[in-house]
Amino acid sequence: MNFQNQVVVVTGSSSGIGAETARCLRSQGAKVIGIDRHPPALTLDAFVQADLSEVATIDAAVAQLPVRIDHLCNVAGVPGTADGATVARVNYLGLRHLTQRVLGRMPAGGSVVNVASILGHEWPQRAAMHKALAACESFDAGLAWLAQNPVAHDTCYQYFKEALIVWSTLQSQRWFLDRGIRMNCVAPGPVMTPILGDFAAMLGAERVQRDAHRIKRPALADEVAPVIAFLCSDAARWVSGATVPVDGGMASTYL
Repeated sequence: MNFQNQVVVVTGSSSGIGAETARCLRSQGAKVIGIDRHPPALTLDAFVQADLSEVATIDAAVAQLPVRIDHLCNVAGVPGTADGATVARVNYLGLRHLTQRVLGRMPAGGSVVNVASILGHEWPQRAAMHKALAACESFDAGLAWLAQNPVAHDTCYQYFKEALIVWSTLQSQRWFLDRGIRMNCVAPGPVMTPILGDFAAMLGAERVQRDAHRIKRPALADEVAPVIAFLCSDAARWVSGATVPVDGGMASTYL
């Protein structure tokens, strides 16, 4: 992979998968601009500190980005132990708004990679609901729809990862045909990041124990990051609308 002279924006760049994605892309020559609530502990080419739960702060962050952005990696997210409104705003509505705002700065051949989750694999069971939410094109319209169709807190993380997969799949071909910009998802399983404990608490001991036999171990963040980089690269120039499991085979055990 070669990202020389390419600008990549990575959200959630200060830790976990986001930090490893930034490292991976910079090692391949990319100029990486990080966006995160917290200052980075790694070297980046530029950094914008921002809260991705509000339209105003997202717009202010975009105003600080360069006029050309070749790739956007949406890695930032909060676990299901956060309040449901924050999960909706950061993991779905904010991600979507940021992507829509950055799109106008992306040239043909650019790409968007969204970090979903293996926990979004049951999206077909709620496809009609996710399509209806996807049809609400603005942040505020999405909030209004969710006010009329509330999501239970104990399943909100899974719900919005499902919604992200559906929105990404529906939107990807329109942008690819009209603008030559690809959009794909990666769907990690458990990953050794600072919020792994939050996911265990969210799922509960019974579910964690039940799933323990499905994989050898949680992934390392640097086992997920190269797949994100690949989907940005020219090697994946004919891949769009895909959701790629990066889970040590966990998805295969649900058949």
